[in-house]
This record gives sequence, C-alpha cells and structure tokens, in this order.
Amino acid sequence: MNYVRSTLTLAVVAALAAASGAQAQSSRPNTAPSTASRGITDIMRAPQRFGAVPPVPRAPAAPTTQRAAEYIVALVNSEPITNSDVQQRVARIIEQNPAEAGKIPRPELNSLVLERLIGERAQLQVAKEQNIKVDDVAVDQAEQTVARQNQLTVEELRKRVAAEGLTQVEFRRDLRNQLLLTRLREREVEPRVKISDLEVEQFLRDQRTSPNAALAPDINIAQIMVAVPERATDAQVATLQQKAQGIAQRARSGEDFAKLAAELSDSPDKANGGALGLRNAERYPPLFVEATASTPVNGVAGPVRSGAGFHVLKVLAKVQAGAADATVTQTQVRHILLRTDARLSTEQAVARLADFKRRIQGGTADFAGLARDNSQDASAKDGGELGWSNAGQFVPEFEEAMNRLAPGQISDPVVSRFGVHLIQVEGRRENKLTPAEQREAARNALREKRLDEAFDTWSQEVRARAFVEFRDPPQS
Repeated sequence: MNYVRSTLTLAVVAALAAASGAQAQSSRPNTAPSTASRGITDIMRAPQRFGAVPPVPRAPAAPTTQRAAEYIVALVNSEPITNSDVQQRVARIIEQNPAEAGKIPRPELNSLVLERLIGERAQLQVAKEQNIKVDDVAVDQAEQTVARQNQLTVEELRKRVAAEGLTQVEFRRDLRNQLLLTRLREREVEPRVKISDLEVEQFLRDQRTSPNAALAPDINIAQIMVAVPERATDAQVATLQQKAQGIAQRARSGEDFAKLAAELSDSPDKANGGALGLRNAERYPPLFVEATASTPVNGVAGPVRSGAGFHVLKVLAKVQAGAADATVTQTQVRHILLRTDARLSTEQAVARLADFKRRIQGGTADFAGLARDNSQDASAKDGGELGWSNAGQFVPEFEEAMNRLAPGQISDPVVSRFGVHLIQVEGRRENKLTPAEQREAARNALREKRLDEAFDTWSQEVRARAFVEFRDPPQS
C-alpha cells in the first residue's frame, strides 16, 4: 500500500479559523475582489494541511448581543445557505485575521464568504454522491488533534469553541465536513498531477544555477513552550516570560535542547524533543518562520509570544528540495494496519489494536509477530517494517502520530483513509540524502506546488457545475 501523504489535506482547525481551500469564481456580475480584499481572499485560498501546526486560537471575545436576521441568501442545487451561515464564518475570519479583514468593506467580505460557502457546499454534495463517509471515530481523532496542536485539552477546546458561539454538534459537523472535503479532494485531485523525470531534472538544474529561483525551503523547528493561562495577570505573564527567557539562555549556552523540552515544555511534542517536523516553511506558523528567518541551523530564537504562551525555538534543519548537501531527519517506523469494511467497523478495529498495544506493552506479545499475523498491508511479511522514512512520506494522520512518538513508543490506534494503524517508532537519525532521495524530494516539492494549482482548477469546475440561485444578499 502506498502511504504517500496528500498535500491537499485540510487542517480541521478550519472549524476555529478562516475557511481554507480555493476561493471559487462567482457567476454573479461585478463580484471580483478589490485590491483591498485580496489579503483576506488569499487567507481564504490557502489550503491548510492536516498535521501542520495550526494557528493558536485567540482568546474568545466578549459575546455579541446582536443576532443577524435569519433568511436564505443562496441555494446550491436546492440546498440553502442562510445569512447566519455567512455571518458565523465572517465572525471567525474577523476573529482570526482582524487586520486583513478590517481592510475590506463588510458587504464585500460577506460576498467573498458566501462564494466560499457555495464552493464548499457544492463539494460536499459531490462527496455525498460518491458515498464518501467519515465515521465518529475519525471525528473524535480530529478533535483530539486540533486540541493537541493548539496546546489544549479536549475539554479546554470544547470550552473555547462554545465561547466562540459554536455548539459541540456544530463543531463536530464542521470537523466531519472538513474531513469529507479532504477525502474528496484526495480522490479527485491527486490523480490529475503527474511530475515527469524531465521536470525533475529541470528543477535540479535551475536550483544549481539559480538558487533564488527555487521553491521555499523545508525547515524543521523544535520548540519549548511556556504556556500562559487564558486569564493570566500581568504579574503571571511577566513571571512566565522570565522563565522562557531563562530556558532560552540555557539552550544558547549549550544545554541539550531536546532534554530541556522533555523537562520544561508545556507542548505535547516535548516527547519528541520539541521537534515539529521537516515541512515547507509555508506550513509553519508565520510567527515561527519570521522569528527564525535569520537563525542558522542549530541556532536558538526567542522567546516569542503567541496566543498560547512563550516559545523558545531551535532551527534543526533548513533544506532546499533536492539540494546536493541536504541532510534530513529520518524515522524508522513499523505499523499494523487493519482495514475497515462491512465485517470490521472502525470501532472494532480500534478496540482490537488497543488490545494489541496492551499485550505488547505487557510483554505477552511481539509487535512484529502481531504484524505478520494480522496486518493487512504489504509490510506484514516484514513484521510491519516501513524502513527509514523522510518527513512528508506518509499520510498526515499517520505522520502526525508518528512525529509525537519517541523511539520505542507505540501510538494509540490511528484512523486514516486506509484503515486503522498501530504505529511504533524504532529510531531517528540525521542522514544525508542519496541522489535518488534528492530527486524524490525535488519531485515532491514540484508535486505539492502543482497540487495547489490542480485544486484551484478542480474547485472552479465543481462550482461551475453547481446550479446556484442567489436570494437576498447577506447582511450583518
């Protein structure tokens, strides 16, 4: 089975933040975005990847006392979009991107958001037609991932969601819809993109002769986070900032960063030395990218402040795709895969793999033996071994779980589009890429860029096929 990840997978934090995905072209006259609106349009276009580090949600604003009037603003193949649907999404965009949103007249922002909702609704209808489904276990896992990547417990996340005006039912519906859209896009868009050997060779030649023309580099950043409580006093914030500054000084003085992270970080990634994984700079929070822009490899930056707290950052790697001297972090990993179908539900597969984990940790079973006897994957004959892998090689759900594991640790069952996995990390190493791996890195970089373009084209095609009837325009 090929576990090459999808680069179009949406971060399910879209339920908390601005809508992701491509902004479809409106069939309505005179709705092209003005210069002032292009910033927010770009935000709405940017596809977030599941497993990427999402933006930390802001503290909830004071609840508004006014409610927008409820009425239908558009029909998409006879399915209604209401004024409240538009205003809820607008409120999230303003909350997450106040500077950009403030540049746009509210009627124009309403129109942009309505078009985004029309595109999403049309895509969800295609997913339904293709019988694509997302079960409750996958939604549970997505909720846990959103909480973990935002340094929150699930209960804290639910409180934050409620404070932002979403019920738990609405939030889970949004998560499910984002996962449905992800799986639809994986099915529809990925087969459209092929990268030829000639294109790879041209990319490598361009990089050697004109490095500035190459794509943005991949980076790997490790963090130590000092969490700041939501309602912390000025005195508490000052104390925590001083703590973060002390940690940064210790790291700059040569203390082992991974050990400091394991002992002092409030982030879930501390088990992996705080490493967030090698990925394109565009998939890191802008705060982290800006803070480390001039920091050399193995250098320490910060502390910098986010909505979650103070972050001390270490640059572990900066890799230009396909570079001859590229050195990357590789993970040795194995897994057991159970495929789900009419005979084995996701819940049953999760229960069976949880039992496997208990038996392995209790010493009554061996991971390799269970993989050989039970895994429904080509790797079963090798005891589930997937070998040494580079970052970005697996589907995001798998990789996100793998990156949180220290060598020797076993994950809880992980749901992906292939089924349910039990994952064990056996080791990590820094390794120079072979010529073949350099070519593959270049191919993946080109493929990621091309996928974004293909997604734009596909989403416009879906929008064009939909019958849309506009009613009264949305009003704040």
